[in-house]
Amino acid sequence: MQRFIDRTIIVTGSSSGIGESIARRFAQEGANVVLNSRSRDDLQKVAGDLDEDRTLIVEGDVSSADFAKKIVAKTVERFGGLDCLINNAGTAAAGPLAEASDDDIDKVIDINVKGMLYLCRAAIPHLASSDAPGGGSIVNTSSVSGTGGDWTMPIYNASKGAVTNLTRGLALQLGAQGVRVNAVCPSLTRTEMSEGIRDDDDLLDAFIRRIPLGRPGEPEDVAAVVAFLASEHAGFMTGASMVVDGGITLGPRHSWDPEEAGAFEALMALEEQVKAAQQNA
Repeated sequence: MQRFIDRTIIVTGSSSGIGESIARRFAQEGANVVLNSRSRDDLQKVAGDLDEDRTLIVEGDVSSADFAKKIVAKTVERFGGLDCLINNAGTAAAGPLAEASDDDIDKVIDINVKGMLYLCRAAIPHLASSDAPGGGSIVNTSSVSGTGGDWTMPIYNASKGAVTNLTRGLALQLGAQGVRVNAVCPSLTRTEMSEGIRDDDDLLDAFIRRIPLGRPGEPEDVAAVVAFLASEHAGFMTGASMVVDGGITLGPRHSWDPEEAGAFEALMALEEQVKAAQQNA
């Protein structure tokens, strides 16, 4: 399929994982793709096998209001407009809230919530003037953690709950301007953040037992849904949060018995993995 020929898409957090797969999916379907993360070197690795004429790298911190204006301005300058914003950049924090520092809270809220608000604000005027089939579009990466609680991640839950409800609120506000706003809600996905769990057979099994489809998600699974939401095939969808989780939210995913073998250890491993990712961010 070539649904995005001559369309311009910003994908934040696109140096690896889900964001990289989203960027590659749009590039394969003919889009002009704007790559973003804080590391230009990482982005250049992604851009290396993409069409140079249809790829723009804009490194920077999405939690900055000034940067949000900058990436949108550079996109419009290079490609003449903006048709879709993919708010994928995000971070996480894990552990008891009583032990969280101000910096732990600020980092998650600044990137996951304020950064998304800044980018939407900067992009809306351009999305409203898009002539793309189905109109301009915003797709936000939320999470199943934005639809329910987790044992060890209340700050992350709060941020992704905000993303889910921001999606609804903007959909109501922007519909009359022809801009659709939807979200995607992944669960356990094969990315760098989940490596510690996936590399331990017992811990991985503790998660997989709760996934009806019997496997973790792949970044490409999420990218396919994002591309659908951004396309004219979803032209009558707005305010939706599409779960991409193998069915885990159909059952009692958060009612794990801490005494069950492997279950609580899996949760603690996830907490340590998130902390390690924070330190390396």
